[in-house]
Amino acid sequence: MTMKPSSTCPGCNGRRVYASKEISAGGGHAPDYLPGLGQSWWSGAAKLTVVVCADCGLIRSFAGEDALRKLPDSKHWRKL
Repeated sequence: MTMKPSSTCPGCNGRRVYASKEISAGGGHAPDYLPGLGQSWWSGAAKLTVVVCADCGLIRSFAGEDALRKLPDSKHWRKL
């Protein structure tokens, strides 16, 4: 089961929650928030969705499904 953005904020139980469209997780001149989970160094970084609560300002990020599939085999991440 993967965690998906919810219409209720886990920080304040607010209902004014907004999600971005899927965006790049970085790379190039920006930090790479999902290293090793993109397509390749030349075809782009992994994707994520940013969710923000308009009531309390809590911001959360959700990795895209392609990035999640690569996570268990990535040398850049370790299971806790």
